[in-house]
Amino acid sequence: MKIDWAALASVFGVSLVITVALVGVFTLGIVALSKLSAPAGGSGSGSGASGGTAALARTSAYACFAACAAAVSYGIYLIVA
Repeated sequence: MKIDWAALASVFGVSLVITVALVGVFTLGIVALSKLSAPAGGSGSGSGASGGTAALARTSAYACFAACAAAVSYGIYLIVA
């Protein structure tokens, strides 16, 4: 049995980069959602996000989660096909 080490290293490298990128995008989505909630113990000034900022944070969070779902779906498609 012969192992193609170059192909194995290539698969490892690509999967590592994609995993780190996917975790990063998911983290950005969580951070965007956390901008919507008021800080615990806030006194009213600076608590939560204003109207336009809240819509932008919610939209960007949903976009990040949609990108993660699309990447996972594409990975499952590649495995099944």
